[in-house]
Amino acid sequence: MSADGLMVKTQSHDYPIVISKDTDNTKVSMSEQIIPFIEGQQVLIVTNDTVAPLYLQPLQLELEKSFTVKVCILPDGEQYKNQANIDQIYDALMAEHFNRDVTLVALGGGVIGDMTGFAAASFMRGVNFIQIPTTLLSQVDSSVGGKTGINHPQGKNMIGAFWQPQMVLADMSTLLTLPPRELSAGLAEVIKYALIMDAEFLTWLEDNMSAMMALDLTVLGEAVRRCCEYKADIVAQDERESGVRALLNFGHTFGHVIETHEGYGNWLHGEAVAAGMMQAARLSQKMGWLSIEDLARVERILARAKLPTAPPQIDPQTALNLMGHDKKVKQGQIRLILLKSLGKAVITDKFETQLLSEVLSERA
Repeated sequence: MSADGLMVKTQSHDYPIVISKDTDNTKVSMSEQIIPFIEGQQVLIVTNDTVAPLYLQPLQLELEKSFTVKVCILPDGEQYKNQANIDQIYDALMAEHFNRDVTLVALGGGVIGDMTGFAAASFMRGVNFIQIPTTLLSQVDSSVGGKTGINHPQGKNMIGAFWQPQMVLADMSTLLTLPPRELSAGLAEVIKYALIMDAEFLTWLEDNMSAMMALDLTVLGEAVRRCCEYKADIVAQDERESGVRALLNFGHTFGHVIETHEGYGNWLHGEAVAAGMMQAARLSQKMGWLSIEDLARVERILARAKLPTAPPQIDPQTALNLMGHDKKVKQGQIRLILLKSLGKAVITDKFETQLLSEVLSERA
């Protein structure tokens, strides 16, 4: 068993990310790794009906030796990331008369992490929580940095709070049960970090994509470590997304349009982000920042990860209207994250609306 750890430093508090992977038969259990970060004697594990049969029982049984443990099992899917399911978490907490000493444990992917974090931020005005992300997407992105929330029918992640976990445990072995489509969705966020921050990492991904697709946990662990380092650095600079942290939303303004328009869950978040990154790259190329060769390179790496490189058919004006609900809109101006070059992103509202409309009209 080896564990790679790094610290996320925020104004709220500092916390570790532990990246663990099996190297022998002495695997340290999930419970052993999170127990030092549980405060109080009450624990609510929040998971979903896909993850629960795989990982819940051993975690629950071990924690029950030392704590009062209850479980809330939610349905699996982005379409369930809503107020009704947040209420199920509150109901479970209230039914057990849990108080401010409770620790919520998010066992699952990004949807479970976002909802559990939001419940922790709002229950009794804030209680502790721990992230155990079980998908690649949540390990490299959503579990780190304290962005929590739920969707609204008119916009993704429009209701939420910044609330940092006590620790993040990314157990690489959970990726062995990940469906191929979910693995690809996670790779979209991995590719995002390379495109916005590190051209050398893009080359590394090109060299190692086949190994990641084959679920080589050593290579995947290295990718998770690098992405978490990038994110920890940005979160330390800008915890509440007032500046540089917005760069992490590369592809997301376009991608959220797809998710909202097509219905939450029909396109996985990573799939929508992949198509959105391609749209952002096309606009960057039209503005003279990327070359045709750069654009082709972005498309190739996404295709190798078995990700979509074009959006579904959406009327351009409808897309623009949906973009108007984006959280990065300021004073009525849509702001986009675009690429000055591969590995260097910028936040800008200085683009021609006609070029944006052209990109929104293109299917490939």
